[in-house]
Amino acid sequence: MKRKHALLYLMFLILPWKVFSQAEVYHNPILGGDYPDPTIMREGDDYYMTHSAFDYQPGLTVFHSRDLVHWKPISHALNTYLGSVWAPDITKYKDKYYIYFTVAFPKGRKNYVTYSTSPYGPWSDPVDLKIGNIDPCHVVSEDGSRWMFMSAGKRVRLTDDGLAIVPGTEEVVYQGWQYPNDWVTEGFCLEGPKLKKIGEYYYYLNAEGGTAGPPTSHMITVARSKSINGPWENSPYNPLVHTYKNTDRWWSKGHGSLIDTPEGKWMVVYHSYENGFYNLGRQTLMEPVELTEDGWFKTYDNVDIEKAIPCPIKIQTTDNRYVKLNEFRVGLEWKFYKSYEPERITVKDKKLTFKAKGTDLRTSPPILFVAGQHAYEVETRIEIEGDVTAGIVLYYNDRFFMGTGFNKERRVRYRKGEERGSGNHKHPVTSLWLRLRNDCHIITGAYSYDGVTWNRETWGMDISGYHHNTLYEFQSVLPGLFVCGNGQAEFKEFKFTILND
Repeated sequence: MKRKHALLYLMFLILPWKVFSQAEVYHNPILGGDYPDPTIMREGDDYYMTHSAFDYQPGLTVFHSRDLVHWKPISHALNTYLGSVWAPDITKYKDKYYIYFTVAFPKGRKNYVTYSTSPYGPWSDPVDLKIGNIDPCHVVSEDGSRWMFMSAGKRVRLTDDGLAIVPGTEEVVYQGWQYPNDWVTEGFCLEGPKLKKIGEYYYYLNAEGGTAGPPTSHMITVARSKSINGPWENSPYNPLVHTYKNTDRWWSKGHGSLIDTPEGKWMVVYHSYENGFYNLGRQTLMEPVELTEDGWFKTYDNVDIEKAIPCPIKIQTTDNRYVKLNEFRVGLEWKFYKSYEPERITVKDKKLTFKAKGTDLRTSPPILFVAGQHAYEVETRIEIEGDVTAGIVLYYNDRFFMGTGFNKERRVRYRKGEERGSGNHKHPVTSLWLRLRNDCHIITGAYSYDGVTWNRETWGMDISGYHHNTLYEFQSVLPGLFVCGNGQAEFKEFKFTILND
């Protein structure tokens, strides 16, 4: 079987491109935009995946797929803002699904778990595991006991229900793989463990090198053991995935999970920054891996993740992931920043009524979505009621954002988190069409009083520096909508248009 799969990939590389239809190949990323720390599981023909939520709420959106390429949001597991949510792990044990995750900031690092009888939810309230560290991973030992592995090569035993730790069982069991001293990384940073029992071995994937910093920082390393208790043997093919050149398209590749198909093909799913587009965040990539005759995983030498790759499974759908944006589904496509305030929102007939909050955009959490594109436009008609300012925003955090908006007296713009005037109306207005264009980091705006005649704003801005390496917090630039002051705004005729870049 292994030789057959290797031959299929070799045939793909040798045969003319024209023999492969678009339905037989995919291009990375499989989830474009800010979908970092992917964790993935398979149940029969169904795949479920979730990611770090950071400061966005509702958090831990669960995605479903049957072809590993097209993903649809189906639920969210966290309604409570606990802090910045890092590196979850989704798994099924007996008749329940679990998501283990870390909360970091503002009160130190702690680990939690939520559970459900279905990946479609509802999910339980988060359970505090009362242990520090980051990046939890659930695994079942050969004797049936449940364990949670964490960063720095540590593990701790879980109680039989998986909802608490067994005191006194935390220990270091792995020291990592030492990469060459001349490699340029952010630091050793042994983290992101993902364990999987395959055949007679437990395979233990880790991330090393730091998740950001220089382009060549991150990597995925592999170790294995026939027992969860070790000893752990490092792979002769390490690292499994790594960025070696600054000229590559995908930088800081790491934090990987192994996943198989029902037919026995193996893939590795991981995150990566895109060269020149750091402010999109870490995107979810996938590439095939082979299980060698001596029982190790390695990537195919002739598969280029920057080009078309054969689909591991026949494509099941071609649905556009943006098609439901105008339905304003909070918790699926849309989310708040550092809050979950469903009482502010009413949606009917693709119209969003959004109650105002705060005195300005800095104190008014917007609702946001992941665009995941180099160039796009966001357009909507806004009707305001009361003493409010409403508009469209490109948001990194509550200190760094830019956008366009209006109130009854004037249009406004936002730059570096500050409000500035953009022009007075000839007479008070309560309705305006706004458009914000992001063309490879260069932001421009336009407005219309009738939805037909558009006027381009005189300002333009560059947001290429809005990313983790300059602003920290592991976030990205997300487009969204806001309303602040006293009153409310109605957003309708919402459009998201992808531009050729």
